[in-house]
Amino acid sequence: MTEERPERPSEVDGTAHLFSALGKQIKVLRENASMSQRELGVAAHCGEDLISAMERGVRTPQPDFLVRADELLAAGGVLKAAVEDVRKAQAKARTRHPEWYRDYANLEAEAIELHDYSNQVVHGLLQTEDYARAIFSQRRPLLDEETIARRVADRLARQQMFDRWPAPTCSFILEEAALQRPIGGHTVHEGQLLQLLRIGRLRTVELQIMPTEREEHPNVDGVFTLLTAKTRQQVAYTEVQGYPRLITDAEEVRLITARYGILRSQALNARETLSLIEKMLGER
Repeated sequence: MTEERPERPSEVDGTAHLFSALGKQIKVLRENASMSQRELGVAAHCGEDLISAMERGVRTPQPDFLVRADELLAAGGVLKAAVEDVRKAQAKARTRHPEWYRDYANLEAEAIELHDYSNQVVHGLLQTEDYARAIFSQRRPLLDEETIARRVADRLARQQMFDRWPAPTCSFILEEAALQRPIGGHTVHEGQLLQLLRIGRLRTVELQIMPTEREEHPNVDGVFTLLTAKTRQQVAYTEVQGYPRLITDAEEVRLITARYGILRSQALNARETLSLIEKMLGER
């Protein structure tokens, strides 16, 4: 007997059906308008891959995309009518995060700027599904399969921030050592490196690697994320051994921001970073 896969949160609350139906509607409207996925992507300020993923129901159409697509595809308000349902579904998805994490998750979802430094693993916003599953499967104490499936689904849902338009300004600094560790095995590792190449080539993302050979390092205090949300001042978020801290004190945030600036100056630039990742792939 085949073991049943635990239901994802979106399957439990029905949002998966909403997004699947929306994807089918977008596909029919696009084909009726005699537009290719690429042509719609260009007109709607997003990629062909994203259009394909939305039509297959594996990525969530963002409200602003639905508004633009409704006009581009002459949908007569059909797609605009789903905007409120999508917003409600997204809000419901954010409440599935652990309670201690929700304040950060809500800020991240509405961020207009996000800057992150990671030293152990690839940041969650950059992870592939297989890499995320490997991370949660190796967590100690061990998590049950249902919890792993739920956390993987919710982590991938956070990546929809890259699909918004106007897109948030994002930058990521990754320690080289984190990319050398083949978490999940070589196939998973290769997929993660390819994912970094794809995201690193986005116009709205700046990806940098901090080489292990650097003799100086301005931040030995651990990982952090800097966030700026609409109508709010910049904040910082840190997490150590499961203990989260959202930093709102202006002086503390200023110091972390200054530290991040020094990190960026010492890390490889974006072009050098992509070249190093390509080299890592070539050496496999």
